[in-house]
Amino acid sequence: MIEFQNVDFAYTTVNAEGKTIQENGISSFDLVIRDGEFVVLTGGSGCGKTTVTRLINGLIPHYYNGKLSGSITIDGKSIPDTPIYETAKRVGSVFQNPRSQFFNVNTTDEIAFAAENQCTEPDSIKSRIANTAAHMQIEKLLNRSIFELSGGEKQIIACAGINVLSPDIIVLDEPSSNLDSNAIMKLKAILADWKSQGKTIIIAEHRLYFLRELADRMLLLDQGRIVKELESKDIDTLTFADTEQMGIRPMSLKNISYSHESVSEDSELFTLENFMFTYKNGKHGINIPMLELPTGRIIAIIGHNGAGKSTLVRNICGLERNCKGIMKIKGKALKAKGRLRNCYMIMQDVNHQLFTESVNDEVMLSITDKQMTETDKLQRSQEILSQLDLTVYSDTHPMALSGGQKQRTAIASGIASSKPIIIFDEPTSGLDLAHMKQVANEILKLRKMGKTVFIVTHDLEFILSCCDHIVRLEKGQVVENYTLNKDTGAGLYQFFAN
Repeated sequence: MIEFQNVDFAYTTVNAEGKTIQENGISSFDLVIRDGEFVVLTGGSGCGKTTVTRLINGLIPHYYNGKLSGSITIDGKSIPDTPIYETAKRVGSVFQNPRSQFFNVNTTDEIAFAAENQCTEPDSIKSRIANTAAHMQIEKLLNRSIFELSGGEKQIIACAGINVLSPDIIVLDEPSSNLDSNAIMKLKAILADWKSQGKTIIIAEHRLYFLRELADRMLLLDQGRIVKELESKDIDTLTFADTEQMGIRPMSLKNISYSHESVSEDSELFTLENFMFTYKNGKHGINIPMLELPTGRIIAIIGHNGAGKSTLVRNICGLERNCKGIMKIKGKALKAKGRLRNCYMIMQDVNHQLFTESVNDEVMLSITDKQMTETDKLQRSQEILSQLDLTVYSDTHPMALSGGQKQRTAIASGIASSKPIIIFDEPTSGLDLAHMKQVANEILKLRKMGKTVFIVTHDLEFILSCCDHIVRLEKGQVVENYTLNKDTGAGLYQFFAN
C-alpha cells in the first residue's frame, strides 16, 4: 500500500535574478493507493501530477530539491528515508521524456538495463526481452540505435524496459504523449497485462480515452490538491459535457468533431519535388516525388510512429544537409540556408531549444525584427506570454517548469518569430485541455497573419481544433494529401480509431 499523509512539497529553484524561490508542487496532500490498484492522475499542467509520481519513485527528495514535509510510505516504509536504489526494486518508472531515462545507445541493451542493475540472471533477462518484444510486437525495434527512433518508439522502448524489470509498482508520466493510435493501443494492452498481474499502476495523463476501461480510480488535481475523485463506475458514465466542465480531455474519441472555420482554396503553392533523405543505415527516411500544398494554411503531418513525419519537417526546415530535391515557396526555390532563414521549428523535445535564464528572455530571443525597439520586443513578449498563461513564469528559469509549461514556452518563441513558415513537432505533448485549446487559437492567429504552419501530431482533438489540411505519411512516402473539412473529418477519425 502507498500512503501520503499531509504531504507538502515545494520545488527549490532560481529565478532570472539568481534569487532562490519556492515553486509549489503539492499541498496538504492525503492519498491511499491499495495494492493492485490502477490510479489515473489528471488535471491542468502544473497541477501536481508529476510531483506525486516523483514522490512515489523517490526522485523527490533524492534528485529534485525542495522543501518536503509529511509522510510518504510504501507498506509502512518511508520513501524519503529509503535509498533510491532500494525503492527502484519496488517501483518502475516511465517518464514523459523517455530520453531522460536512457543509458544506452542500443535499444536491446536499454531494455535490459534496469533488470541488469537489479542483478537479474542474464538468461532470464534474454528470455524476458524475447517475451516482451513478442507481446508488445516490437521485434523490429530491437538492436536499433536509440538516436534513430521516433519519440513514440523511444517511449515504447522505455515501457519495454519496465516490462522486463517487472516491479510491483509502476508509475508513468504522460506515457502516451508522443504515441500514435497503434502505439497507444499497444500501451493499453501492456497496461492491461500489468493490471492482470496485480501490479499497482499510477499514471499521470492528459489523454484519457484509452484508460477508461482500465482505471479503478481517477483523481483530478488542481494547485497541488485532489479536487475530485472518481471510481470506475463514475468514470464509465462520464459524458463529453462532463469532461469539458472538469477541464479534462474526453473519455472517447467519438465525441470529438471539427470545430473551426474552414478557409478558401485560393492559395499559392508550397511544393516539394523529388524530395529525398536517407539516414546512414539506408532504411529510414523520406521519398517524395511530388507534393503540392497550399501556403497560408495549417497543415497536419500525420502517420504512425516511424513513418517519417519528423524527418520530413526537419528537411523542410533545412536541418539535414544531405537532403535531395527541390523545395519551392510561391514558385521560389529554397536551398538549405534559405529554408533555415524562412522556417522556425519547435522541436518534439523542447529541452533542446531552451537556452536562456528566463521564460521572457526565451521569447525575446526569437523576436528578430530589427525595426522593433527593446521596449517593443518586451511588450510583444509579454503579450504572447499572457495569451499562453505564462506571465507568472516570466522570470522563471525554463528548466524549472513542468513539461507542459516548457512546451508552451517553446510555442511562445515560435509565435514570436517573424519567419513565414512555422513548424511544430508534437506541440500538444504534455498539454491539458485548456492549454491545448489556447495553443490551437494561437496557431489560428498565425494563419490569419499569412504564415504557413506545419504540425506533426498524433492528437486528433488538436487537429480538429485548428488544422485545415492533412498530409499522411507511411514508410517515408505520402499516402494521403487533402483539405480537411467537416466531410473529410470522418475519414481522419477512422485513421485515429484504427
